[in-house]
Amino acid sequence: MAIRNVLAALVFAQAAFVVAQPYPVKPVRLIVPAAPGGGTDLVARVLAQHLDEALGQPVVVDNRGGGGTTLGATVAAKAPPDGYTVILHHTSLALNATFYRHLQYDALKDFAPVTLVATQPFLFVVHPSLPVRSVCDLVALAKTHPGAIAYGSGGTGSGPYMGAELLKQSARIDMLHVPYKGAGPAMIDLIGGQVQMMVATMSLALPHAKSGRVRGLAVTSTKRAAAAPEFPTVGESGLPGYDYTVWYGLLAPAGTPKPVIARLNQETAKVLETREVRDRLSTQGLETISDSPEAFASHLQREVAKWRRVIEAAGIHAD
Repeated sequence: MAIRNVLAALVFAQAAFVVAQPYPVKPVRLIVPAAPGGGTDLVARVLAQHLDEALGQPVVVDNRGGGGTTLGATVAAKAPPDGYTVILHHTSLALNATFYRHLQYDALKDFAPVTLVATQPFLFVVHPSLPVRSVCDLVALAKTHPGAIAYGSGGTGSGPYMGAELLKQSARIDMLHVPYKGAGPAMIDLIGGQVQMMVATMSLALPHAKSGRVRGLAVTSTKRAAAAPEFPTVGESGLPGYDYTVWYGLLAPAGTPKPVIARLNQETAKVLETREVRDRLSTQGLETISDSPEAFASHLQREVAKWRRVIEAAGIHAD
């Protein structure tokens, strides 16, 4: 019993020492649950570059792709809750909470939200040969010809897939899903006319929409995108209530001391307010955003509940 008491006292003392130290006193690992080169990696590297100076310590990006982002999320969830491991995650954290039946972490219980970082809408695009000029036209055509419109995606459960699935459920229409090994190949086939529609990220779709290779119909957010204000929202196009915005957020393992969370929140907010960071991300169709840990936690809860309804209604699961 005495040995147990001594060990417990040592653990407590060590935890107290970590909290008492000025934070941070060593490099911070920023996990990206995706391979280098993607949207999440871009946001993380821009953030890390500027947090270096703000925190006074290196912020090292650690790419842990695999398992539809679940591998990196598992590593982050199981890391020591001392503030020296954080993760830059996105909407898939909420999607995967239902999409995967067996996860080694709980999206709501095993993370301490720090702040939202950025948001990005998708863009509804169609092949120019499709006789539609708006989402309202697209819905009407799909109702007239159920299952005739083929839409491409990066695979079941991917962002483009979920955006189209949300449209199907919201408008009560049926379309044919054609999965690809990534959003890039799906866009190539959309341009070639092998599929007729796609819900694509702004960074992927906008150049092709501006060139006329595809026709842009509407953005998926509740307000027009600063990068392409000429496109109406889906709500403005006749389907009120539709909202599908990809978000990126910073989280730490659950149990990370609140003073550490507060410091990360404050410094990240300052970085996101700089014109250099705003301009760098806006070129990719991203809008910087920051909020309190509590607000981000509430946002995550709403997202998990929203996508649980969509995924269960679609009857899709990864395992």
